[in-house]
Amino acid sequence: MAIERILVVDDEESIRWVLSRALSKKGIRVDLAADGNEALGLFRKNTYDLAILDVKMPDISGLDLLSRFQEEAPQTLVVIMTAESSMKNAVEAMKRGAYDYITKPFDLDAIDAIILKAGKATDISGEVSRLKNELKDQYSLERTIIGQSKPMQEVYKILGKVAPSDVTVLITGESGTGKELVARAIHFNSPRLGKPFLAINCAAIPRELLESELFGHEKGAFTGAGERKMGKFEQANGGTLFLDEIGDMPLDLQAKLLRVLQEKEITRTGGSATIPVDVRIVAATNQNLKDKVRAREFREDLFYRLNVVPIALPALRERRDDIPLLVDYFIQSAREKLGTAALGCTPEAYQRLAAFNWPGNVRELENTIQRAALLSPNPLLTPEDFPVQGESENESADCSLETLITNKLRNAIGAIEVQELNNLYEMVLHQMERPLIRIVLEKTRGNQVRTAEILGINRNTLRKKIQTLGIEISKEG
Repeated sequence: MAIERILVVDDEESIRWVLSRALSKKGIRVDLAADGNEALGLFRKNTYDLAILDVKMPDISGLDLLSRFQEEAPQTLVVIMTAESSMKNAVEAMKRGAYDYITKPFDLDAIDAIILKAGKATDISGEVSRLKNELKDQYSLERTIIGQSKPMQEVYKILGKVAPSDVTVLITGESGTGKELVARAIHFNSPRLGKPFLAINCAAIPRELLESELFGHEKGAFTGAGERKMGKFEQANGGTLFLDEIGDMPLDLQAKLLRVLQEKEITRTGGSATIPVDVRIVAATNQNLKDKVRAREFREDLFYRLNVVPIALPALRERRDDIPLLVDYFIQSAREKLGTAALGCTPEAYQRLAAFNWPGNVRELENTIQRAALLSPNPLLTPEDFPVQGESENESADCSLETLITNKLRNAIGAIEVQELNNLYEMVLHQMERPLIRIVLEKTRGNQVRTAEILGINRNTLRKKIQTLGIEISKEG
């Protein structure tokens, strides 16, 4: 039994004797107090699983004693007993945090039932406390968000201030920078720890389904709605809801979200009843919401509601000093979760990884390290274990064409002094046109009609560009 020690407080000696005798027979250690002051002295010297308090005592009432106990050791369960079976006493006792309430005269079987129930509650409370500590440790900043660079230190400062509060947070940053990780850190370092944390990607769910996912629906609300469904807001009640890619939320749903933030209540699709919800909102986007507001693609009033505390996550290329730390962390993670043999990297490998631009940010780095750790036979990873990396161009085989072009232009333009830049637009277009036309001509084996069709331009335009750009046509094969 989880209940090992009980404090009984009553000014009636007969009640103290009866409870002490009955509980001691069950192997429970019982301490007795005849008034509130004596009880306080014992309570402050010892640790009790349960306290049984009489309401009426000569010095301190049982209800006031309950409040003191709650302040000093809230883990101790308190049962209030009284000869007056008034609703007022019962309500007041429960309001002050009593675990249970019994009236005199009581049956010892009722006391046994309370002890049994309290024992189970203590077991559950201890398990919840253990799980909370595990979760808090698992999602503490030190274990989940890696980085000591100045940009990350600024992020930590904001996290430390906003996590204990209930303010709405808007996380911005490129894809792969760890926005959901930050959202989880906020939740697991907040008073809502132990309550639900739910995430939903507003860009990944079709508009007609997103409303139901968020707010739920009533039976028959639409074709296929065979039964009532609770939405994420109801499921996350008491906890945190992470709205990822909030910039892709349709305008009509933005209006409903705004109402939830203002009124703290939702209405299921197809329903009319309002349902109160207590949910903290953490939103995230890789888009510029101010630009979307100007383009009337995002509600201005919702933007200001979400942007109470903004957290801007730096791209990995903006915190290169953290790359070795991240690499070591991901290698260790791969060793623990996948059973890989890699222990670290050679200095040359660290240099190569730190020099890369990482357009996919931390997510791309993690995938790269995981792949290398799985495939490499060496305990120390070498530059050859990272074929994804390009050479000086900082290119990646996993990049999109736009990303590759962006990186190339950034490097090329960055090396030129501003005063030396002139007619840049035409220069860049010509340099892109030449290889594009040459590649398509090669693919069509010099067939200009087909090449013009593929490029979507007039044949005469193509002929003129071939001449202007000095492209040689090969008709071999």
